Amino acid sequence: MPSALTGQTPSFSLPRQRERVGWEQVVAAIDPSKVSFPAHVSPWGADEGSLRLGVPALDDALQGGLALGALHEIAPASELQLGSAFGFGLAIAALAAAGGRQVLCIATDYAACEGGAPYGPGLDRFGLPMDRLLILRVAHPRDALWACEEALKCRALAAVVAELPQAGAAADLTATRRLSLAAQAGGGLGLLLRQRPYPLPSAALTRWQVAAVLSKPDRFGGLGGTRFDLSLHRNRRGHCGRWITDWNHHERIFVPPALSLGMAAAACDRSDRAPLLLRTA
Repeated sequence: MPSALTGQTPSFSLPRQRERVGWEQVVAAIDPSKVSFPAHVSPWGADEGSLRLGVPALDDALQGGLALGALHEIAPASELQLGSAFGFGLAIAALAAAGGRQVLCIATDYAACEGGAPYGPGLDRFGLPMDRLLILRVAHPRDALWACEEALKCRALAAVVAELPQAGAAADLTATRRLSLAAQAGGGLGLLLRQRPYPLPSAALTRWQVAAVLSKPDRFGGLGGTRFDLSLHRNRRGHCGRWITDWNHHERIFVPPALSLGMAAAACDRSDRAPLLLRTA
């Protein structure tokens, strides 16, 4: 992915010693008039504080959907799957922002260098318009955690995605508890993206590991749609499990993959070797 975001998406880069002062500029850039529903009303796809993902088995395991007002952790299943994990987080953010609110994506400079930056035109095709996304770059993981905590309290944001380098050791049990309380106060989605799985305890409501799956080519034989291999390793609202799901960027919802059924074998008792008769008349 390109190192800089293209298009109309606002991007903020705060000086190292002025992150806290500059944060007001980020909040001021959010236009509350774009919020098409009151703060106490859940966005499209939400039901009683949950965001339905669209896959029945997955929503059942989550007791109706991904919990709003909570923190959720996402990590790649392997080092090569970082893009898949980030794409899963953006897909959830796009689903949450379908009602008109905006999404804030926070990353340290090092994490952005390791994982790349979102690509503006690609976001449009993915289902997250560029005018719905705010980008914040900070110097240190502790600054990213502070910015994430403050942003989660803002009801003008549908989701906050914070990417930390490596396993994100700075987001320990105490830090994730603070993020969970902030998400509960704001009512939005907190998505903590770790570039490596974190083995220690966390206060996140769910913990995911994500990988890409080969999808079915389109009717022209080209690239197929986006398909995820989702492993839910921690779920405080239900059971864990593993699901294969497609992302429908047109409808902004996850869908179960279509079953690929082989053709039926030829009947054994048919006269398939009968001579071909041609009509000449």
